[in-house]
Amino acid sequence: MQLNTLELHGYRNYESLKLSTEGGVNIFIGPNAQGKTNLIEAIHVLSLTKSHRTSKDKELIGWGQSSAIIKAQMSRKLGDVSLELQLSAQGKKAKVNGLEQRKLSGFVGTLNVVLFAPEDLDIVKGAPGVRRRFMDMEIGQVHPGYLYDLQQYQKILQQRNNYLKSTDIHRASPEMLDVWNEQLATTGVKMMQKRKNFIVQLQKWAEKIHAGITGGTEHFTVEYKPSFGSSIGMDNQDQTSLFGQFMLKLTQNKEQEFRRGMTLTGPHRDDLSFAINGKDVQSFGSQGQQRTTALSLKLAELELMHEEIGEYPLLLLDDVLSELDQTRQTQLIETFQSRVQTFITTTGLESVNMSRLKEASIFHVRDGKLLR
Repeated sequence: MQLNTLELHGYRNYESLKLSTEGGVNIFIGPNAQGKTNLIEAIHVLSLTKSHRTSKDKELIGWGQSSAIIKAQMSRKLGDVSLELQLSAQGKKAKVNGLEQRKLSGFVGTLNVVLFAPEDLDIVKGAPGVRRRFMDMEIGQVHPGYLYDLQQYQKILQQRNNYLKSTDIHRASPEMLDVWNEQLATTGVKMMQKRKNFIVQLQKWAEKIHAGITGGTEHFTVEYKPSFGSSIGMDNQDQTSLFGQFMLKLTQNKEQEFRRGMTLTGPHRDDLSFAINGKDVQSFGSQGQQRTTALSLKLAELELMHEEIGEYPLLLLDDVLSELDQTRQTQLIETFQSRVQTFITTTGLESVNMSRLKEASIFHVRDGKLLR
């Protein structure tokens, strides 16, 4: 797939912008705080209707503006598509080929992206919530229905937590708690199975890519770590069996949950683990191994999406090339060269291995404006 034009109106520091992309690699150069990352973010928002930098949509609307609009013309294997997303205090409005979508799930997945930014190193060494968000955003692109399950789960979780905080265990209604438990487990099981399947597919690609980067000296594995049970045991379980385990765990944790006022079991407490040659990367990996792990995961995402949707997504590299040494940068460039439309932000070309790039369109960013 390819992004042909991008329009921004009232988006962050872009009062009005129209960008026409000419080919595979597009590089945006400029000092910090000029709007380079805002461009990358806008493409990401057009893909997922969510920012990777903030959960507050109002922060995406420019100062003094009542709304922000992102438009794009893109080409996919099955034909050209126009996209429009409007953000305002009243919410989001999304259009595909001029037709307003009743649900955002009908919009998500039209434009697919893989974003790689310096903070993605936190996928490896950061908190479990970073790794859960990584799973949620990537699964949601290829299976938009997953985002609906996630939203429903979060609503149920919040309501259940409010009940645990506001009610003493001795005064709690067993019937009411059973309702929350059943709803939580029903939605949670669907999420867990999709996460497990995603990680199995990701492992297949990441293992191969990591071996290529390290010359076959390192064997890389990624494992889904559900909040209860084992991901290995999930292979032969149907939803009924997994639902029973979930409900049992909720019952076992009942006293502790009322005491702490929070739900202690479910996808909101899942995690991932990474290992190189059998050793945990988070705890024992060098900085170089942690960066290679993050790079392997991102390159694996490209291949996984290609396998799932039949074409490569866009690759967004936000000030990340300066974080990689020559070997890893070369591996990254050779992977997307001539196959994946790529958008790169950088403060200067000296951080980019230009000798490896065949052709690139270069744009200079100054105070929310683009110069060729």
